[in-house]
Amino acid sequence: MAPDIQTLLGANPSADSITVFLKDLAQHSNASLTAPEVKSYSDAIYFNYYPLGISFLFIPQKGYKPTAGLKLEDLQVDLLVLDSINIYNTPKPKVTPTKTTTSSRTAELAFSTYSVSKWNLSLSSEASASNESSIEISLTTNGKDFVSCLGEPDRKGGGTGPSSGSIGIWCEWSKHGIMVEFGGDEARGPQAWERGKDAMWRVITVFAPKQE
Repeated sequence: MAPDIQTLLGANPSADSITVFLKDLAQHSNASLTAPEVKSYSDAIYFNYYPLGISFLFIPQKGYKPTAGLKLEDLQVDLLVLDSINIYNTPKPKVTPTKTTTSSRTAELAFSTYSVSKWNLSLSSEASASNESSIEISLTTNGKDFVSCLGEPDRKGGGTGPSSGSIGIWCEWSKHGIMVEFGGDEARGPQAWERGKDAMWRVITVFAPKQE
């Protein structure tokens, strides 16, 4: 059973819950748990665990404003709280990235695919389109699967422009705290929304549910 990702939200980087989660995930991935790559900004700190296929976004608290380029040992971790988690489903590139590949897309390809083959996210009972209390996610869960369980998204975008240059479609279910970016040819180009039901997820972002 995979650890419950959503319970980590609000913790600081040194919390036991995060340490246990990462150790379990590393064991599941047959990877060693190494220090994350840290990307620091004044209003956000990213902990990127590339071999584990996961990234944590921490938000500074109590007036703390980190500077850019800080290392892990330079951070005041007790003044950081986990705001959101990105989970990656990264396909192996068919060709060598070209000049048209965006820097953000290249960065995403650096992540391994999340190693847990099936895992659940809890759903808000008030906002659920079905009677399910959770949604089971696998590496092949597609747009149709998400919508059938979660209903129509509160926010959505992407998929515009020529398929070679557009961003993939994305959907956010704010009341459940779930955002999904979809990948593959089905998620890009002028007909992306017609084909999107067959597109598999590329990045899932988990955050605290938002109430209107």
